[in-house]
Amino acid sequence: MDKNIKLYLDNLPSPQKEICKRIRKIIKKTCPELEESMKNGVPSFEDKYYIVGLKDHVNIGFSIEGLSPEELNLFEGKGKLMRHIKVYSLDEIDEKKIIKLLKVVK
Repeated sequence: MDKNIKLYLDNLPSPQKEICKRIRKIIKKTCPELEESMKNGVPSFEDKYYIVGLKDHVNIGFSIEGLSPEELNLFEGKGKLMRHIKVYSLDEIDEKKIIKLLKVVK
């Protein structure tokens, strides 16, 4: 893991730290070919996905390039390039749903 990514994750408060680490593992397991780097101050996976710890939750961001209107409805937000889902607790992490969304974008 890149030292800047490790520093970012280690400096998050709980439970955002643990949520981000678990989501990162899911992304790495599902998309091992993607290069991970810091972009815009948060862990990013080749402009396809990002994770960011916020005040009371974590956003998982997804590129929406080429998605159908039905696929866009799977995500929150109104971004023109990226949309997200929110995770508020470790118990709320639905690995199957996250994997499905990762594959929609892939």
